[in-house]
Amino acid sequence: MAYDGRIMRRALQRFEEDRTARQEAFARRREQVFARRPRLRQIEQELGQTMSRIISGALRRGTDPRPAIETLRDENLSLQREKREILEELGLPEDYLEEKPACSLCGDTGYRGGEVCLCLRRYYAREQQKELSRMLDLGSQSFDTFSLEWYSDRGRDGGVSPQENMKAVYDVCAEYAYQFGKKPGNLLLFGAPGLGKTHLSAAIAREVSGKGYSVVYDTAAHVFEQFEAQKFSREEDEEISADVERVLQCDLLILDDLGTEMVTAFVQSALYRIVNTRLMEKKSTILNTNLTPGELGRRYSPQIASRIEGEYQILPFLGEDIRKLKRRRERP
Repeated sequence: MAYDGRIMRRALQRFEEDRTARQEAFARRREQVFARRPRLRQIEQELGQTMSRIISGALRRGTDPRPAIETLRDENLSLQREKREILEELGLPEDYLEEKPACSLCGDTGYRGGEVCLCLRRYYAREQQKELSRMLDLGSQSFDTFSLEWYSDRGRDGGVSPQENMKAVYDVCAEYAYQFGKKPGNLLLFGAPGLGKTHLSAAIAREVSGKGYSVVYDTAAHVFEQFEAQKFSREEDEEISADVERVLQCDLLILDDLGTEMVTAFVQSALYRIVNTRLMEKKSTILNTNLTPGELGRRYSPQIASRIEGEYQILPFLGEDIRKLKRRRERP
């Protein structure tokens, strides 16, 4: 699983802030209990000194440490018993003064077995969705809010209707999102504007990012600008290099509005690099475009068209512009 360093840094900051807040809350809780029963503070201090006293006794030359250790053990058990009794009198559980990690898997370190723990992945997912929300309406564009009622149930000459077609497209996109991570997969969403490509892309991004996978959603024009800036910049720009690396290495890249940018030899080369690199690295990609597969081949190159047609699941979006339909329905 790939992680966006910039987003992970924000996730780690929130993770540390919450851990510090929990530690401070626990410290206040202890002090409140100690204020009610000062003897508990003394017991905690004495229990904390037990190990150092055992080690000190064991290091004394010429003496058998076992009697001293047994005495300390008895003292320790007596102190623990007194502690439980006081807490019980206060109506508190016996482990009330023990600090427990919020995550039992990693002990609130954020990492487990050299991998990012599930708890930190949740922080990463939240920060990533904030990032995606700058370009996508993740709040309203979900699989649950996608409606087939805007697509006609009448097909031309007895063929498949736009509604039937979009039901199949919806099912593929939903399965793609819910099964993401089991194997890499690529989608080409093409069709006229206003048919739901962005809505289903946002729904996929929302589901995939919610699982903690890294998702980059951007317009093709902006991505090509980043690649061009890296290529022709006179000085090394770490931020631009990081942006390019995110596009190439994220778990899921959603490239929107492909075909609206001005086509140059550099754009053709950059698109081939993106498509080819991500296929080689087994990274998943979604391309959104108003162009047909044939038009993509003529606009860019036969090599790019061949890669897309051979490695992408091609999903046509049919129907009438939903935005226009909604405006028409809203008119008095």
